[in-house]
Amino acid sequence: MKIVNLLVALTVTLLAVPASHGETLELKFGHVGAPGSLFALSVEEFARRANAKMGDRAKVVVFGASQLGKDKELLQKLKLGTVDFALPSTVMSTVVDEFGLFEMPYLVKDRKHMSRIEKDIFWDKLAPAVEPKGYQILAVWENGFRHVTNNERPVNVPADLQGLKLRTPKGKWRVKMFQTYGANPTPMAFSEVFTALQTGTMDGQENPYAQIYSAKFHEVQKYLSITGHVYTPAYVTVGAKKWAKLPQDVRDVLTETAKETQAYVYEQAAALEVDLLNKIKAAGVQVNEADKDAFINASGGIYDEFSGSVPGGGDLIKKAQQLGTSG
Repeated sequence: MKIVNLLVALTVTLLAVPASHGETLELKFGHVGAPGSLFALSVEEFARRANAKMGDRAKVVVFGASQLGKDKELLQKLKLGTVDFALPSTVMSTVVDEFGLFEMPYLVKDRKHMSRIEKDIFWDKLAPAVEPKGYQILAVWENGFRHVTNNERPVNVPADLQGLKLRTPKGKWRVKMFQTYGANPTPMAFSEVFTALQTGTMDGQENPYAQIYSAKFHEVQKYLSITGHVYTPAYVTVGAKKWAKLPQDVRDVLTETAKETQAYVYEQAAALEVDLLNKIKAAGVQVNEADKDAFINASGGIYDEFSGSVPGGGDLIKKAQQLGTSG
């Protein structure tokens, strides 16, 4: 009996003792970006900065290119606690309807406008909405302004999309948008897109330059049309339960670092927009400037549907648009 009591006491003591001083807490950051993408650059910079601050206390380890799963799998793993960080973008509109705000075409004008939306709308209205779903957002980074590539023809106006088999991310508003424009959109995981384009399963896709180039889509696409139809943020996201169990000092460093890394992300994104467009052109892809006014004029229906189907959606749109005319 004494031996049993001793074992129980020893077990309780061991559970109460934190990890040994020589053991570094490993935190996994999974994302879907290919090497050299804006996602990869952003996460690696965040890890570098955070690890320098934390020393032996904890270490962020990066797993890119969907090594730990596709977007939806990563979100599930955050809740399970098997992944510590992810960088979802469009897919967040499938978690919380209000995130569809960033799926409205031509809503976000530039990064300064996005910064005002973040300050006046995001942290007050959107970020708290993910918490009942089991997530917490630490910072807003970027996926970027999106453009259309395909193998059939240049896209100048919405009618040019008619019948095109177009891959989209897994978010219903992007699908609805391209259906409105006349395309035949199909949601598909990012890791599957290159093969779909190469084999002709898909005629085209839409993404920022950083995703197009790093995933080598320029090798299997003939046309790039600069539509800039949507600006997509990316969100440094953690699972709420696992996050709450981390030491407070570690959480403080990670939160601070995630927010401060945003300036680096925006700087890199702006530079890549110029550099990568030149590289895509040099690769032989035919590039054209789309008629954005024609796309804007064809987008009224998607705004009306969002306003009518998402509680408070109309107010979110109105406030975001007002922020585009200030500052």
